Amino acid sequence: MILAEIERRLIRSAPVILLFVTLFAPAVKAQDPRPLDKAPPPAKVITREERAQINQAKDEKARVKLTIEFAETHLTNAEGHTSQQQFEGAAGEAGRYWALMEDALGFMKTVDRKGNRRRDLYKRLELTLRAHGPRWATIRRSTPAEYAVWIKEIEEFARNGRTEALNSFYDDTVIRNAPEKPANSNSKNNKPLDKN
Repeated sequence: MILAEIERRLIRSAPVILLFVTLFAPAVKAQDPRPLDKAPPPAKVITREERAQINQAKDEKARVKLTIEFAETHLTNAEGHTSQQQFEGAAGEAGRYWALMEDALGFMKTVDRKGNRRRDLYKRLELTLRAHGPRWATIRRSTPAEYAVWIKEIEEFARNGRTEALNSFYDDTVIRNAPEKPANSNSKNNKPLDKN
């Protein structure tokens, strides 16, 4: 008897339940964010030919200059691939650029701090990274989202590299002002007034 009553109530409320599911199921699904499909990260690779030429550079200045030239070539190639909508090729060029700039920043940590040579090399890197920022932003805007994620990371890497280069201009020590002397309680100006 009780089961028959429950069965009748379910049969009567079935259209309401069906209507409820039909109306609110799409809203629930719309709230569930789909994870962004990402392309695999670009391979950070320096070709053998580039590595050999970089290692054969006669001094630090020549090494950094050559590394920047190779990186600019890869950036230009990435722009060309992007304009032709060849995003796999653009990602490969972006990875090579990324590897070269990481190599340059890593090399700068080994350069001797004496004199202005290190500062001048960091300035060259900073100017280069500043010029490359808007170019990467243009590439990112015309790239599909799955590849643009990695382009955004390269932009952030370039921004952080600029910060590192600019921070190299400042020393680790901080010169502080001499502390002010506290007012002497025995001075004439601090004596209490007589109430006569």
